[in-house]
Amino acid sequence: MDRIGEIIGAYDKQGIHRTGSDVDRASADWLAGEYAALGVTPERSTYGLDRVDVVAASATVDDTTLDGLPRFDGGTTGPDELTGKLGLIGSDAPIGLAKTDPRSTPEVEEIRRNGPHRAIIQITDGGRAGLCPINADRFTDPFGPPVLQVSSEHASLLEKAAADAATVSVTIDTARTAATSDNIVGRIEGCDPSLAPLIVMTPRSGWWSCASERGGGLVVLLEIMRTLNNASPDRPVIFTANSGHELGHLGLDHFIEENPGIVPNAHCWIHLGANFGSSVDGKAKLQASDETLLKLCRAKMQEVGAPTELETPLDQRPGGEARNIHDHGGRFVSLLGTNGLFHNPDDHWPDAIDVDKTARLSKAFSDVAVALSAA
Repeated sequence: MDRIGEIIGAYDKQGIHRTGSDVDRASADWLAGEYAALGVTPERSTYGLDRVDVVAASATVDDTTLDGLPRFDGGTTGPDELTGKLGLIGSDAPIGLAKTDPRSTPEVEEIRRNGPHRAIIQITDGGRAGLCPINADRFTDPFGPPVLQVSSEHASLLEKAAADAATVSVTIDTARTAATSDNIVGRIEGCDPSLAPLIVMTPRSGWWSCASERGGGLVVLLEIMRTLNNASPDRPVIFTANSGHELGHLGLDHFIEENPGIVPNAHCWIHLGANFGSSVDGKAKLQASDETLLKLCRAKMQEVGAPTELETPLDQRPGGEARNIHDHGGRFVSLLGTNGLFHNPDDHWPDAIDVDKTARLSKAFSDVAVALSAA
């Protein structure tokens, strides 16, 4: 229990964990130290990116200025305002208004590609009030008009403006800055290095402090590392904590590119995804590539009193980084969940964390890792 607070509390205090930022680099240093403290030599796997730096991002409605955040895979206005009448997305209004949760929706993405709007204002309607940004899945290949994301607190003002066809102005001015980020990789050799490796991965970056979004994954990855380093596993075990999650999984893509063939040739991947330790409307969700792996995870979770609450059907593309493994034909188990503070700036330790649940899931997936690391 104490280790959970130490890890998530330290991670939360570091600040906003956006990829390529000063906080991102400091967080990588901290996590490398956590690996080393457990007797696993950390390796920094560095990759480059063109970081988005926001110069200006706002909308003006009825003489009220609303600050926001651009979609990091969309267009910009430059330093000048773009002005026009506001209408609901899909209408013929020059500026469209959408309201979505912090996940991309097919309808909005289609209108971004083919719709009539010169700009879009997107109200991010998360589980709690606040600006809950949407991940930039097309970060390396931006498309469409400028999209300004704003807090759900402004919904009433914007919806009235759209109903009145009011004139609004949008400014999205950004710069792309050459930057780097790091995956933190470690390895336990195993008793038989000829065996296919088990890979344990978790994202380590996000839009805000991300205590419950990312903290559980970091806790469980380190607990699996602690357990297996004391257990002499049969097969090699590779740990990778990847940045770039909010930018289309840049870090995981880099890891896969650096290790050709690793996805289908690994014995199995354990993906420790978002939210499973949340105390705010949180439900743990299990994903796997086959029924045998699902049964293993269900059994281990049941043993520690943390039964499966949700499951992704086997015939459905999984969420999070597990989708990358699925798309490349790999075997995987994946733990993630729901969260009322998903992508919310109020996602902080300790209020956002269910410590007991996190501890139970940490034990369950350490046991899963022991089983999967056996010959």
